[in-house]
Amino acid sequence: MEVDDQDQVTLLWKEYKTTKSSDARDRLIVNYSPLVKYVAGRVASGLPGNIDPSDLVSYGIFGLIDAIDKFDPERAIKFETYAIARIKGAIIDELRAIDWVPRSVRAKARSVEKAIVKLEAKLLRSPSDEELAAELGITPKDLGDILTETRRLGIAALDEILASSERGDSGTLGDSIPDKATGPVLVFENEETKQLLAQAVNRLGDREKMVLALYYYESFTLAEIGQVLGVTESRVCQIHTKAVMQLRLRLNDFDSQN
Repeated sequence: MEVDDQDQVTLLWKEYKTTKSSDARDRLIVNYSPLVKYVAGRVASGLPGNIDPSDLVSYGIFGLIDAIDKFDPERAIKFETYAIARIKGAIIDELRAIDWVPRSVRAKARSVEKAIVKLEAKLLRSPSDEELAAELGITPKDLGDILTETRRLGIAALDEILASSERGDSGTLGDSIPDKATGPVLVFENEETKQLLAQAVNRLGDREKMVLALYYYESFTLAEIGQVLGVTESRVCQIHTKAVMQLRLRLNDFDSQN
């Protein structure tokens, strides 16, 4: 996010953290509000059409406010990096609270996950769509339809995986970034999680790896990724959903062993 006067923003941070001035806080919210629209837009790309994007912005504002209240300007990270994770977390938490995913969709997701686990153990690699469909006793097109439906379950995607609550932790990706006050044990755990995630990504197929790289590291939209791969945006969503399922299963499997 571009700011007109970085020195002025720095002074605003100093004023707010020193005096807790509501005026300084409001000005920080206004300054960083484009972050909310950015995150809401990316989350909305994986949701059904009946979800109002303006609602996502409203949910995200609470995450931005929380980030401003809890951010320490002395930390060696950019506020944008910290805030984006909290904004996305606030949006996802609210979507979960309203329980917008039907039970039938969750059941389909579980059946696909079980098939992935079985095939990976048998093949010792990531299964192709054709192999996964055959295991489920359906056509590749039917599998694609299921992945399109279940993509709603994966909107948290890698941000959620890195801030997994499987071990009873809470928070967002920003919380996992070590700072000067972080102890050696937490630093080790964060590095271990990153290494495990990297290993899990390396086991994915080439297309899955490319989709994740373009979406999370290059900030491409799903439509732009489709242009790169020469497939439809819907197909990109399916590839993304399958990849996230596999990553979550592998990290959860590690958690269960420890």
